[in-house]
Amino acid sequence: MPRFLELMEPLVRRLPEIPKPQRKVNLKEKAVWSILALAIYLIMSEIPLYGVPYSSDTFEQFLIYRIIFASKKGTLMDLGIGPIVTAGLIMQILAGSKILNVDMSNPKDRGLFTGTQKIFAIVMTVVEGLAFLLGGSYGSTSAVTSVFIIGQLLAVGIFVLLLDEMLQKGWGLGSGISLFILAGVAQTVVWNLFSPVGPVYDGKSLGAIIAFFQTAFSGENILAVFNRYPYPDMVGFFAMLLVFFVAVYLEGMKIEIPVAYAKYGGMRAKIPLKFLYVSNIPVILTSALFANFYFLGQVLWRNFNQDNSNMFLNWFVQYDANQTVMPGTFLYYISAPRSLSAVAHDPVHALLYVLILVGFSVLFARIWVEVSGMSARAQAEQLVNAGLQIPGFRRSPAVVESMLNRYIPSLTIISGITIGLLAGTADMLGAIGSGIGILLSVGIIYQYYQILAKEQLAETYPGLGRLLGQE
Repeated sequence: MPRFLELMEPLVRRLPEIPKPQRKVNLKEKAVWSILALAIYLIMSEIPLYGVPYSSDTFEQFLIYRIIFASKKGTLMDLGIGPIVTAGLIMQILAGSKILNVDMSNPKDRGLFTGTQKIFAIVMTVVEGLAFLLGGSYGSTSAVTSVFIIGQLLAVGIFVLLLDEMLQKGWGLGSGISLFILAGVAQTVVWNLFSPVGPVYDGKSLGAIIAFFQTAFSGENILAVFNRYPYPDMVGFFAMLLVFFVAVYLEGMKIEIPVAYAKYGGMRAKIPLKFLYVSNIPVILTSALFANFYFLGQVLWRNFNQDNSNMFLNWFVQYDANQTVMPGTFLYYISAPRSLSAVAHDPVHALLYVLILVGFSVLFARIWVEVSGMSARAQAEQLVNAGLQIPGFRRSPAVVESMLNRYIPSLTIISGITIGLLAGTADMLGAIGSGIGILLSVGIIYQYYQILAKEQLAETYPGLGRLLGQE
């Protein structure tokens, strides 16, 4: 019986695709293509969806996920990278649970896996667009307008997929997803710190820094700008700085495994294993899951439970007259209390939110390690194939695996717990840019630092190009 991936092969072949460059693309060209992709994303983030009336009201919980998924309400980027991340989540779960039979060491399987993930992303674009329509995000629309809205979202979704593929295949630097997330978080942070728009409820501007100086120069109690929820305040500013520097410190922590090159007379070296072994992948996948729970909850409530009388749905979602998730529901406990006063008001909510966030982060950390080739067994095979061995032991994948098993399983769980705790704590302190957004930004900045260093080294010393994996 053909495998699922083999059944998807005819569709995968018909997908639009960006070809790999047939020549060496230098750093300057890659920078130009990356800037162009970013400019296109920013332009699409300002073009409103045709047929959708502008509305400034939205659920506060969605605003947090819009930061992470690089989306902007009412524009062509209304879905952002959400469908791509969700498709990745589905594929990773299917592969990790062995429901989907895939051999990631086989180039053909890897290609089919990537192509199937693109198909899922296109499908999720339509599904999430329908969820937004049914959830009332676009107001009351006719059938023709609804089809036109879905068409716009689908076209933009495919275009974003191609932009991401263009960068990943060597035309640019890093990936489009990382670039767009970083741009979205940076926009949010700058706006929430320095926005002159106002006055808001306290008579000050929206931006936390501007409001701080307005308060200081007016002679008012400076402590007032430390608690302006739901508007940006100085607690959120300092929480952002704290999480940023803690994340930078943790990015530099690593455990070094001694190895030797068998081909070079046993020359010694060290293989670093990062403390944050799974990086920010667990919180990305957890955020995607939570966001889709919200989309589902909004659709179910709007269509089947607007009076909160359905006993089968009330445990999952209930909204009050202000369109706010009501306490005691599942959606309430997977949303962060966004200030210290909210934590003090309902500490059970804060505790359960952190436990759920950490639990899912650990779960996705373990799944990701298995399906992405980061497990001890996969790493051992790669090291042995590269001519490395543990000093004093025979050259065998089993020996290297036993050494790595002392660290990788523990690092996987610890990094999942750490990243979940950091994100949850930052959210409860009201960190500007959101805890998950800050963590993602640190990881992406670090990733781009490594990419740029590698590219510059390869161009300065062309002989190292092959060793560094450059074409």
